[in-house]
Amino acid sequence: MDNFKVIEIKQSVFADNNREADRVRAELKKEHTFLLNLMSSPGSGKTTTLKATIARLKDKLRIGVMEADIDSDVDARAIAETGVKSIQLHTGGMCHLDAGMTEQGLKELGTADLDLAILENVGNLVCPAEFDTGAVKNVAILSVPEGHDKPLKYPLMFEVCQALIINKIDVLPYFDFDMDKVREFALKRNPNIEIFPISAKTGEGVDAWCAWLESQVEEWVRQD
Repeated sequence: MDNFKVIEIKQSVFADNNREADRVRAELKKEHTFLLNLMSSPGSGKTTTLKATIARLKDKLRIGVMEADIDSDVDARAIAETGVKSIQLHTGGMCHLDAGMTEQGLKELGTADLDLAILENVGNLVCPAEFDTGAVKNVAILSVPEGHDKPLKYPLMFEVCQALIINKIDVLPYFDFDMDKVREFALKRNPNIEIFPISAKTGEGVDAWCAWLESQVEEWVRQD
């Protein structure tokens, strides 16, 4: 007799997480709170983009931010300076947040009085894209210095996102970055992805991005 068993895995290893993510979304819907999952590589300008976004929307929307990192509270301190509610989430070495971890963060943040909760996920283009956090929308930031080929190298990130922010366009003259190519590659991965070229530093393009985000929040609140 064989001394081992053969187990047929017929269910996604992410099934439990996906169910929890759906439950998180349902709870947020009851509170009319929109959760945005913001993902990117380290150094792409997530926090700077967040600060520019908050500056334009904080008089229109009640905003709270969860900053996820392996360690440190640098980003949470930077966001707190904008005047919105901010907490730091330490992942204990993990390179992403899942739905359960996000739910813990939301409880600490408190969402009953928020229109928009933003999760700044751990910085990388691989792991965060694999886990549904319960967000209403996923957004990726790609900075000009990273190169225009990233949608080809990290397909899942661009497939799961509803919008792509291309940041640091103020340094386009100094890098071999092809805006037409990045659009082509991103749309190849996801034909419905919205693309917003911006400079969080100078403010160029930020209004268009913020108008889209505000419209998404308003649509979420109006839905039955």
